[in-house]
Amino acid sequence: MATNRHKELGLTDEQVLEMYKTMLLARKLDERMWLLNRAGKIPFVISCQGQEAAQVGAAFALDRSEDYVAPYYRDMGVVLAFGMTPKELMLSAFAKAEDPNSGGRQMPSHFGQKKNRILTGSSPVTTQVPHAVGVALAAKMEKKQFVSFVTLGEGSSNQGDFHEGLNFAGVHKLPVITMVENNKYAISVPSEKQLGNEKVSDRALGYGMPGYTVDGNDPLEVYKTVKEARERALNGEGGTLIEAVSYRLTAHSSDDDDRAYRNREEVEEAKKLDSIYTFASYLKELNILTDEIEVEMTNDINNIVNEATDYAENAAYAEPEDALKYVYEE
Repeated sequence: MATNRHKELGLTDEQVLEMYKTMLLARKLDERMWLLNRAGKIPFVISCQGQEAAQVGAAFALDRSEDYVAPYYRDMGVVLAFGMTPKELMLSAFAKAEDPNSGGRQMPSHFGQKKNRILTGSSPVTTQVPHAVGVALAAKMEKKQFVSFVTLGEGSSNQGDFHEGLNFAGVHKLPVITMVENNKYAISVPSEKQLGNEKVSDRALGYGMPGYTVDGNDPLEVYKTVKEARERALNGEGGTLIEAVSYRLTAHSSDDDDRAYRNREEVEEAKKLDSIYTFASYLKELNILTDEIEVEMTNDINNIVNEATDYAENAAYAEPEDALKYVYEE
């Protein structure tokens, strides 16, 4: 019998089931987007597959009614947990007028939604780190009890914005949690060719904050680490650097052919650790995810994905003159 790890963390059976459902929804939406792309209906997909556990585990450890998130482009699990809907994500994929991120102006996965405190992301990688640090600075200056949470890939952790943001956060003891989702590849470059040191988390020492490397395929381990980081941040102890190690199961994007830089055996081996299956096994062992619940959940998610797809496909495109909106002062 599996040990009841989630109860030890203060999570109920309902909460872990909700975590799993969010992970599965992110996976199913992502899979549908690839099919739509291959069918020539949407132009671009950048995938979250293989990273859902880290994203959802982290999001559930935050206060989703108060905290701010600055997600990177793979973070479908984070934004779903923070209140962005499958319909809204599909509207973005189809670049329709109702896309909440940009009204169809931006590529998909450039998340941003003010009402859910999702900071707008940009195409150059890692620009979100200083932004999240700025939000944390505001929390400290205004003496408010919220944190900012920012994610990026391990390739991005080699950019200047990462150093500048974390150094500033370290100097000023700001309530920001930085989670590097190490999926082993920055496009085509494996992590051993990106880092001079073994772990991204080793860098925390230089910024005067704790650093942790965790199993990114285990949502409960990520949940625990982020929850503790949040408590430290609210106690005035400053930021935390977390490295969640997983694996990117897809090509970098729908425009990339990953066969050029990694072999199929490696990918197949990584699939054995896929959190969608390993977390389901944990829940089944504890009889939380029964066959009946699983069938109902799968049907429910399939309906949600179908409905989101149909709605977005039939929604209106933006008017051509809308391209001029928000560029100059009205």
